[in-house]
Amino acid sequence: MTGTDWGALGVNLAVAAATAGAVLLATFAIAVRRGLHRLVDIAWGLAFAAVAAVTWLLSAGHGDDGRRLLVAAATLLWGLRLAAHIAHRSRGHGEDPRYTALLAKAPGNRTLYALRTVYLGQAALVWLISLPVQAASYSSAPLDALAYCGLALWATGLVFEAVGDRQLARFKANPTNQGRIMDQGLWAWTRHPNYFGDSLVWWGLYLLACTAWQPALAVLVSPVLMTLLLTIGSGKRLLEKHMAHRPGYTAYTARTSGFLPLPPRKAVPGKPERMT
Repeated sequence: MTGTDWGALGVNLAVAAATAGAVLLATFAIAVRRGLHRLVDIAWGLAFAAVAAVTWLLSAGHGDDGRRLLVAAATLLWGLRLAAHIAHRSRGHGEDPRYTALLAKAPGNRTLYALRTVYLGQAALVWLISLPVQAASYSSAPLDALAYCGLALWATGLVFEAVGDRQLARFKANPTNQGRIMDQGLWAWTRHPNYFGDSLVWWGLYLLACTAWQPALAVLVSPVLMTLLLTIGSGKRLLEKHMAHRPGYTAYTARTSGFLPLPPRKAVPGKPERMT
């Protein structure tokens, strides 16, 4: 018989919460010491990787080994790549303006406010979004067609995210692109290929947990929440608000899809393509 070991999964949920909390609290201590809260962005991917590793260890003997290994490896690869990318991108930079603005509005002690709203908040999100990774690891169902569809969706998302990040990094590294809008490669098809890819990754991991209707329903909050965070939460919405004042960005948004990759629309004549 196949199914989910709900008792063992319950223990894992508690350990995963402690793991995510430990990663974010350690990051908090380092960030306070260095006066650099942008380090929490690196910890985001590391926390997911830590939860995946701990879940893989704890689920031994409780879930199908193929499914356990696949979901752990997929999450580790995604989380570590994201952390490495953000660490490289942040090297040599000071505090992120987002955290400066957030802490400027803090009621009372800024350090405690950062702990509550940023670090513990992100730990809770890591635990909630990682539910498919945990549930899939405690299912005894062998890999099937739906699981391989999930793997294909995950791989497509990872490619979008990694290629989009790489294209943007190369574009910014070229001095001749100073003051220009990135509208090449994947960025000509969607204004946020990395966010779109991130969303696909978690819908793919969700499919790996869909071994029966009960776990599928229980962990649906994960990809839905991640997609909402990327589109109307702290991802796309805040970035576009920051970019909105730049010359040429309005024309870019007029011809380029906001999230789903679509063929570029015809450019509007007379719109400037350079930023100050």
